[in-house]
Amino acid sequence: MKKFMLLYRGAWDDKAPSQETMDAWSEWFAFLGDKIVDSGNPFGPGREISPAGTKELSLDAEAITGYTLINAEDIDDAEKIALACPVVTSIQVYEAMPM
Repeated sequence: MKKFMLLYRGAWDDKAPSQETMDAWSEWFAFLGDKIVDSGNPFGPGREISPAGTKELSLDAEAITGYTLINAEDIDDAEKIALACPVVTSIQVYEAMPM
């Protein structure tokens, strides 16, 4: 098995998620089962740090707003897992390369 990082993209709002959304999220995590390495968390405010300086990052529709680390056979398998996620606008999938 290989490890893959799922990075969620999509705006968070100030409202609590609906019960329907929370149920769908819980069902998806149950579907993942032992494939979960780290269930992750949503992200709060952040900063981009570079030699040019520091920039505040917002949690708008283009922002990366959370992550989950999973085990999958390959990137195609990880993509299928990501496609089953019910509550995110967009997911980026990256293989975590062994050192």
